Amino acid sequence: MTHIHLPDGVFSLQWVIVWWALALIVIAIALLIARRQNIATQRLATAGLLAAASFAIFQVNIPFAGGVHMSLTPLIGILVGPAIGSLIVLIVNILSAAIGHGGWGLIGANTLVNVSEVASAYYLFYYATRRFELFTRGAVAAFGGLLVGNVLSVLIIVISGIQGSALSGSALLVFTLQVPLLNLVVAVGEAILTGFVVEYLGKVRLDLLALRDVGSD
Repeated sequence: MTHIHLPDGVFSLQWVIVWWALALIVIAIALLIARRQNIATQRLATAGLLAAASFAIFQVNIPFAGGVHMSLTPLIGILVGPAIGSLIVLIVNILSAAIGHGGWGLIGANTLVNVSEVASAYYLFYYATRRFELFTRGAVAAFGGLLVGNVLSVLIIVISGIQGSALSGSALLVFTLQVPLLNLVVAVGEAILTGFVVEYLGKVRLDLLALRDVGSD
């Protein structure tokens, strides 16, 4: 899960409100879409497990370049779709902020970033890579989703600016790019892991990968 690891006060109140407002709009749309779907009990159970697993793995610090984190955001998109996936990442971000993993004001921005990962992974898996084998579909979807999330996180930081910092514009962009570049190194590992998970589920529980294939969405 791409995450803007900044404390409260780094973004001005104006931008905190903007990102929260956009996030609430996205969540409202996700709720409307979810209400129109015929959601099976199994899918709800899967969503609950994914929320717990995503929160747990997100708290594990990987000692690489000062500490990075893996996530299950792309897998969330693949297994439960963008609508329910958006609700899951909101919950995970709230729980993370509750234990000091990022500021409360950043929940809106981080939710937007994570929703972009969920939606991108879903699209790549069920549309763009359907002709490939499951491992490739899962790996490409995971890396693509995390790439989109990292790009969006950089844009949010550059647009918002950092209070108290002399960096702005292109200088802030260059400085901020260091983080997503490191994240994408870890994203390769997560992509491979997601590919293996998807391949395994295809062998033992193919119904979990049938969101679009059987028209349940």
